[in-house]
Amino acid sequence: MTFDDFARIQTRRDFFRYVGGGLETIAIAHLLAEEGRTAVETPAVNPLAPKDPHFAPKAKNVIFLFMAGAPSQIDLYDPKPELRKWHGKPLPPSLTKDLKLAFVKPTAKVMASARRFTPHGRSGLEFSDYLPRIGENADEICMLRSMHTEAFNHHPGQSLLMSGSPLPGRPTIGAWAAYGLGSESQDLPAFVVLSSGRGASGGSSNWSSGFLPSTYQGVVFRSSGEPIPYLANPPGVTPPTQRARLDAIRKLNEQRYHDTGDLEIASRIQSYELAYRMQTSGPELTDFSGEQQQTLDSYGVGKEPTHPYATNCLLARRMVERGVRFMMLVHASWDDHQEIDKRLAKNCAITDQPIGALLDDLKQRGLLDETLVVWAGEFGRTPMGQLERIDEPFGRDHHPNCFTIWAAGGGVKGGQVIGKTDEIGLNIAEDPIHIHDLQATLLRQLGLEHTRLVYRHMGRDFRLTDVGGNIIEKMVA
Repeated sequence: MTFDDFARIQTRRDFFRYVGGGLETIAIAHLLAEEGRTAVETPAVNPLAPKDPHFAPKAKNVIFLFMAGAPSQIDLYDPKPELRKWHGKPLPPSLTKDLKLAFVKPTAKVMASARRFTPHGRSGLEFSDYLPRIGENADEICMLRSMHTEAFNHHPGQSLLMSGSPLPGRPTIGAWAAYGLGSESQDLPAFVVLSSGRGASGGSSNWSSGFLPSTYQGVVFRSSGEPIPYLANPPGVTPPTQRARLDAIRKLNEQRYHDTGDLEIASRIQSYELAYRMQTSGPELTDFSGEQQQTLDSYGVGKEPTHPYATNCLLARRMVERGVRFMMLVHASWDDHQEIDKRLAKNCAITDQPIGALLDDLKQRGLLDETLVVWAGEFGRTPMGQLERIDEPFGRDHHPNCFTIWAAGGGVKGGQVIGKTDEIGLNIAEDPIHIHDLQATLLRQLGLEHTRLVYRHMGRDFRLTDVGGNIIEKMVA
């Protein structure tokens, strides 16, 4: 610097005029570095890091028991003795003129349920004789008998239940929960899917992240052996070799990040590290050797026909203990268009004991208060029977007008029924509850305001509840 240059910056104003550009650059670099957007250091970007909810939550975790195929509420949760008066007769056209039916005609004959319903617990909630173990938890359960939906076919119905839209491609509720809250587990995904039975017709769209980053989609676990395929190293690949390979990939990714400042690259580094940690935590999760035999027996682990679903329910409890945010247990199929008594008996024999044990186990361990358990299908079943073949017993058709879903734990007021259907189970008589209302309420229990949990995509803000959704105030404590 010459004397003339020095002379030009003798005042503070002149100093900032001549060298301020450099100071501005330093200031901007400092602010960008705090956001992880400079090439000074690779930030530890973890999209699944725990996030603050909008307000104090009632529940930390969700176990969503998805009964894909639409179980019959008339035969499980919503007794209709008046149907016996109509048994074998068609309903009058005045009652059926606006019905949306998938297969049967409005003139189909009414079929009364063969099930016996009895009250349970202090609350006296009625359950079918096919569900004795779930019924034992009546005082923990809030039964929603007035659910309704627009979809009357399986894939759109499942999509609406899970993503808030009958069209596939949007994020599902588990993905929204992971996006809004992250995960308390550093070694397992935030959103885990466990499946049994034949598989849901909606398939992977039921746990998709849609247009959210793929980090938030459901990760499908298997209930035996390796929880995730290809989790173990192939023969000849030792842990030191794998660690060296990951370190080399990390260095390449870090170099690329330094060149671009792209946070997605930093996020990818964290995804590789999570996958590496899962190789240890995954097998430990499925190792039941530390569980008491009494606990295994209560779930029905190792016995038929309960073993597959019992294993999934026990895994769900263990995931809650390890901080997994959202667990979806898919069991299919409840699509009983024929032989409904026989098929319901089979599926209830598979699921009733494990679900009852899950609720008991969570309660005994002090986990039910902060774990929201939901039992749901995509729609219900008609009071009219469906006869597919003359030599087979009746089934029931799809019915979106009214059906039953229940929830327990996680701040839910148990021991009550919300909503009422008419005497024959055809339409809602009191307190209609839309799918979006249920979704809004589940998010609220997690501490999320459904109108504020949004993601901008293609020029507009999307949310799980679309443009609807009201909190079911009677349901929450």
